[in-house]
Amino acid sequence: MNISRFVNEVATELKKATWPWESDPKVKGIKKYKELIDSTVVVLIAMLFLAFFVNVWDLMLTKLVSKLLSFFTI
Repeated sequence: MNISRFVNEVATELKKATWPWESDPKVKGIKKYKELIDSTVVVLIAMLFLAFFVNVWDLMLTKLVSKLLSFFTI
């Protein structure tokens, strides 16, 4: 009994949600998913920038620590 109630509540909530694709039935093909594709591209570009930023800082800090250790060691 609880499982069917849960499934019904989930279905009800999913009907209330807004989905990242065009709801107009006239829009066909890849144009239907334009918002979804645009959002995915934005996330991928942001991930690339973040990866580059983290990589550069990691390289700089590694070099700095290496130089400091070589300076203070005998």
